[in-house]
Amino acid sequence: MGGGGDFTVTLTKKEVVEAMLPMQEHCLLSLSKSGKPHVSRCDNVDSSGPLINETLPINPLLISSTNSHSLFFLFSLHLCFLLTHIHKYNSYLEIMGGGGDFTVTLTKKEVVEAMLPMQEHWLPLSNLDLLLPPVDVSVFFCYKNPHDQSVNGRHGFSFGSMVGALKIAMSQALVSYYAFSGEVVSNSAGEPELLCNNRGVDFMEAHADVRLENLNLYNPDVSIDGKLVPKKENGVLSVQVTELKCSGVVVACTFDHRIADAYSANMFLVSWAEMAQSKPLSVTPSFRRSLLNTRRPGSYDPSFDDMYVPISALPPPKAPQPSADPLMSRLYYVTAEQLSLLQMLATSKSSSCKRTKLESLSAFLWKMVAKSADLDDDNKKICKMGIVVDGRRRLSSGDEDKAAAMANYFGNVLSVPFGEKIIDELKEKPLSWVGDAVHEYLEGAVTREHFLGLIDWVEAHRPEPAVAKIYCSGSNDGPAFVVSSGQRFPVSKVNFGWGRPALGSYHFPWGGEAGYVMPMPSPVRDGDWVVYVHLLKGQIELIETEAAHVFRPLTPEYLKLA
Repeated sequence: MGGGGDFTVTLTKKEVVEAMLPMQEHCLLSLSKSGKPHVSRCDNVDSSGPLINETLPINPLLISSTNSHSLFFLFSLHLCFLLTHIHKYNSYLEIMGGGGDFTVTLTKKEVVEAMLPMQEHWLPLSNLDLLLPPVDVSVFFCYKNPHDQSVNGRHGFSFGSMVGALKIAMSQALVSYYAFSGEVVSNSAGEPELLCNNRGVDFMEAHADVRLENLNLYNPDVSIDGKLVPKKENGVLSVQVTELKCSGVVVACTFDHRIADAYSANMFLVSWAEMAQSKPLSVTPSFRRSLLNTRRPGSYDPSFDDMYVPISALPPPKAPQPSADPLMSRLYYVTAEQLSLLQMLATSKSSSCKRTKLESLSAFLWKMVAKSADLDDDNKKICKMGIVVDGRRRLSSGDEDKAAAMANYFGNVLSVPFGEKIIDELKEKPLSWVGDAVHEYLEGAVTREHFLGLIDWVEAHRPEPAVAKIYCSGSNDGPAFVVSSGQRFPVSKVNFGWGRPALGSYHFPWGGEAGYVMPMPSPVRDGDWVVYVHLLKGQIELIETEAAHVFRPLTPEYLKLA
């Protein structure tokens, strides 16, 4: 009769499952039900039963009334052992990255093409595009679990529905942003050109066994790089969408810097999000290379020879030294109050205008990086700092029609002026002196003439490829780094229909000798900045030691994830 209990159970498999972390065999002191003490051996042998798999009786003489302090000693000894292993466990998590030790599984990969057919054609790169080496830039956005949220009246997002919406919106956006759907090839002169053939975008889906609040965003080297941002293998743009253990989502892109600067990528990201929400495009990209035509005849200031260099004139790269200080990436946040304080300290009394917050933070970093070169031999060396300048507004120069065209221009419109100072001076002078130095070398690069001259300089050296000199600076001639403002990074606008990102950041461990820093707006507090820092290990260690009040590690608590 059985009443639903008359059935057979067949054992199909038995195995031993050990604890994930390595364990040193040890003994555990316990008392039996009768009150007798026992020592149990903990050796991580088997989880099919209790952790304690062998019990050894203690000599009762050890706990006689005349020797009761021995029992206290044994308990104390065991407590010390546990505390020691807790400390070791915490150290283990720290070594493993504390939120970086997780697995990402690629579940699907396909190519997303523009929705409408496109006639194949060639798009030349501008002279300013040609100044960029073949490097890729990544950007990522973290979203909280949207499944149980109501966003704009919509409920119940599944990962599949989100990915489907992203793919459709991508195919729609690529109709206007067809450059991201092409391929970079070499022309007969050996220069890169863009073949607009609707080759498509590599689109990957993945799953990561980690919760959003457990991601070590402070250390993107272990949590983001090679895991949550895609490695671009083909085409111009690659996308990876990763579902997290908590059902949160990370949307990440990697693109060819020769085709787009951050301004251009930002336009695309906003348009992609608008398509996902069935909104009209707020911006239509322009690929009018004639906006960056050379002058006839061309002319440029000789100072450009100090800023840019033909690649053939560079010394051969040196083999990496095993003992060399490695470059590493970190994410910090800087509060609005600290930025205001730095701005005040970086503005000298004789200045006619207040230093910008970007100039002030850059001046502070310049002092920190110089101070990290603490060897006697380095004090007379030079420390260089560059700041990326966008030329769209500068090239307009009051012309409203050109200003409107340049505001929609898709491509690179960048210059990288830099200053160089003796390390001793940077260390000893006040922040206001360094702020004046930053302002001084920037002044010459924020003009229309500067960008027209740079376009002409490239034309005079074509087809020889060239690059900004500071990108080729390294430890041999003193430390060097570049600051690129990401204050126009539209984090809040990259909303695909399931809410604003909890965090958005660029990620650019570009592999050169110079460091790279990018401040961006905070997603949680107006006026704060999130700062991506890619510097030498020694430089980061000094910043975290002496400027911990300014550069604070980006944590789940700050981002309101915990």
